[in-house]
Amino acid sequence: MSYLDYNLKTSPTGLSKILYFNWGLALLLAAVSCAGFLMLYSVAGGDIDRWARPQMIRFAMGMAAMVIIGFVPLSVWREMSVVAYVGTLLLLIAVPIIGTSSMGAQRWIDLGFMRLQPSELMKVTLVMMLARYYDWLDIRKISRPLWVLIPLVLTLVPTFLVLKQPDLGTALLLVAGAGVVMFVAGVSWLYFGAAFAIIALLVTAVIETKGTDYQLLKDYQYKRIETFLDPGSDPLGSGYNITQAQIALGSGGVSGRGFMQGTQSRLNFLPEKHTDFIFTTLAEEFGFVGGMILLTLYGLILLFCIISALSNRDRFGALLTMGIAATFFFYFSVNMSMVMGLAPVVGVPLPLVSYGGSAMLVLLAAFGLVQSAHIHRPR
Repeated sequence: MSYLDYNLKTSPTGLSKILYFNWGLALLLAAVSCAGFLMLYSVAGGDIDRWARPQMIRFAMGMAAMVIIGFVPLSVWREMSVVAYVGTLLLLIAVPIIGTSSMGAQRWIDLGFMRLQPSELMKVTLVMMLARYYDWLDIRKISRPLWVLIPLVLTLVPTFLVLKQPDLGTALLLVAGAGVVMFVAGVSWLYFGAAFAIIALLVTAVIETKGTDYQLLKDYQYKRIETFLDPGSDPLGSGYNITQAQIALGSGGVSGRGFMQGTQSRLNFLPEKHTDFIFTTLAEEFGFVGGMILLTLYGLILLFCIISALSNRDRFGALLTMGIAATFFFYFSVNMSMVMGLAPVVGVPLPLVSYGGSAMLVLLAAFGLVQSAHIHRPR
């Protein structure tokens, strides 16, 4: 083998990076985003400037970022993991000090041209940090208590900061994504058994402390749990959102009412129709078929990521890809479960479909890391 052939296989050049780029994944991300543009156009009553056009601009910026990040060698992101995590943690600490509030929550930092939500960044940088940690750690130490405690601290500190905002949905996604990275890295299942036992105790504590001076959740969060268990108990109050969402889902039937023909969204019965509850608009207008097509696209994105991770002999790249894929899975599964009444409403948007700048830009940047791991994997 010549030196040129060897170099091409071990360190991709500009041309080979284009060939190794996972174009199938990029097309799937574009397809899901286009579905989001259509839905945002629909819920705005045919006004493209209200939500759809800004989302298109963010998508173009995000795709450009994905390509750039993907072409950067994975070793760069490996070395930047600690800095990225610490920087995001500092941003989370700064949110209560300089952050802006909206709808009773303080989660954003106003940058002038956009509002940055540091908790969205933490979903990615936490995965990067844990992947870097297990890439560095001797595999024989993975399940030893001291070496399990470190990633727990790395996870629980930002989770606590996000809960204080308050943002229960994002906090749950942080814990779930970190848990998948730890499991895939090889942490003993006994720790996960203990974690589930602790979760059961916490759920009990949450219920028992309701109405006391030291209750663990906010009043509105308790209300969401009660609404989840019995949405019909207050259909015009706390149960209004989920009741209207279920009406929209049911009225869509198999094939839907047709594009821009959804009565629930057009008549403004649906709450947060352009963000958290946008899936109900899609299901009403395109029915069961439309919902399954979107779910299939999400499933194919996961499949591409899992195949890339399993074929990657670089430990950091494989763990990074699996962590981002897991976070993406929890993202859309929690949102869909939430609007269908299968989970409490926790304020998690539908990835690449719901309106939002930080969420789309950060998610596409995260898939840029997946592309970098795919392009620069050992060959």
